[in-house]
Amino acid sequence: MRSQLGRARGLGASKSGVEHWWVERVTAIALVPLTIWFIVSVLTLLHSDQPEVRQWAGRPVNTVLLLATVIMTFHHMQLGLQVVIDDYVKKSHLAVTLLNKGAALLLGLFSIVAILKMAF
Repeated sequence: MRSQLGRARGLGASKSGVEHWWVERVTAIALVPLTIWFIVSVLTLLHSDQPEVRQWAGRPVNTVLLLATVIMTFHHMQLGLQVVIDDYVKKSHLAVTLLNKGAALLLGLFSIVAILKMAF
């Protein structure tokens, strides 16, 4: 026979909510320097033509930083929207959650392919 506390221990939102909270914070912190780098890069490329931008994007450091920015941005977006969905969407919660994850994945993949086509 187990007590009520013994049965309840390990249950609740704290099992999955803490990880979600941490990942959301880590992506937000990672996006601060990536966003600053991206804005500075765009401003320096403001009056460049397409071959110059392709050459810039073809540099390995810039390619990796662009990919990291896109991945972190769409993952952070998906995590943030998931919190809103969990808090406010009551009807068709599963469908909206799948739409959120699918849209973030699809838009992220389109962005990654565009960066790789530009870089190579």
